[in-house]
Amino acid sequence: MSKKSLIINPGSTSTKIGVFEDETLLFEETLRHSTEEIARYDKIVDQKDFRKEIIVNLLKEKDFDISSLDFIVGRGGMLKPIPSGTYEVNDELLKDLEIGRQGQHASNLGGILAKEIADSIGVPAYIVDPTVVDEMMDIARYSGIPELPRVSVFHALNQKAVARRYAKEIGKAYEELDLIVVHMGGGVSVGPHKHGRVIDIFNALDGDGAFSPERAGAVPSGALVKLCYSGRYTEAEVMKKVVGNGGFNAYLNTNDMRDVDRMVEEGNEEAARIREAFILQMSKDIGSMACVLEGKVDQIILTGGIAYDKAVVAGIRKRCEWIAPFTVYPGEDELLALCQGGLRVMNGEEKAKKY
Repeated sequence: MSKKSLIINPGSTSTKIGVFEDETLLFEETLRHSTEEIARYDKIVDQKDFRKEIIVNLLKEKDFDISSLDFIVGRGGMLKPIPSGTYEVNDELLKDLEIGRQGQHASNLGGILAKEIADSIGVPAYIVDPTVVDEMMDIARYSGIPELPRVSVFHALNQKAVARRYAKEIGKAYEELDLIVVHMGGGVSVGPHKHGRVIDIFNALDGDGAFSPERAGAVPSGALVKLCYSGRYTEAEVMKKVVGNGGFNAYLNTNDMRDVDRMVEEGNEEAARIREAFILQMSKDIGSMACVLEGKVDQIILTGGIAYDKAVVAGIRKRCEWIAPFTVYPGEDELLALCQGGLRVMNGEEKAKKY
């Protein structure tokens, strides 16, 4: 029997929702919120009722019977580090979403909204593979400074979804494979998936690895310390250089790879060098994760918005195809990935994890 679901993915100025029947999308909407609307609330959790009302009203406008839903899934938030999986939203999980256990982010609202709407119609609420998924092996946590352990923050939802998709397409279990999954969007992450676990990762939020359209990535640490104490910048300004204004934004004043490609086509030699530098850094990350997997790599998977870029994909292939064959899944479908996580539990393929 088919199962209907509501999927809720809150962003800083929007709430994206989708209604599915099994894995078939019935409809989706991106509900935009103005800066003025968001500014009325001191804390992210205070936006809950505002966003819930908009979601419920939209479903009414669509003449969709909310009581026909079998489950609801919200985007996972900044919780404590947890293994990958689908988690039923319980009181402990709600509490950590409300306080923002590892930080304030709009995604914290996902599980809260899912739980409130689900409780109103008596169905389960879940979250799936939040960015704080942590399956790192212990030796990967050492950074060289005891006070600064390496942490797992990455595009877990999309990485896990495409890894499972690849496994299904070749008729194997995800847990049988050793994969390197490369997510390339506003931020980038390269994960070594060993038998279903991401055993190492570059911090995609504000730390390690290649630079990206909006992030500086790993920069020379001594020079960064000197910059911080130069008196020229506040802490907030330095953080903005690292996250937001770093990478392509810093060099070329754009976070859009299509703009970079146009610059290259118009003969901009600096843009061409920076694009090649990005390809080099991504390739170095892939190579290092191949070492983590001791050279046993069944497939390299490229995903995210930049995976649409033929020049970038070709450049990474040229440098890394000696490691393993490539599969490319451009873009990301977070709504479907969240739906699939809920369906695996509802269909008895796996058990919901307890937070």
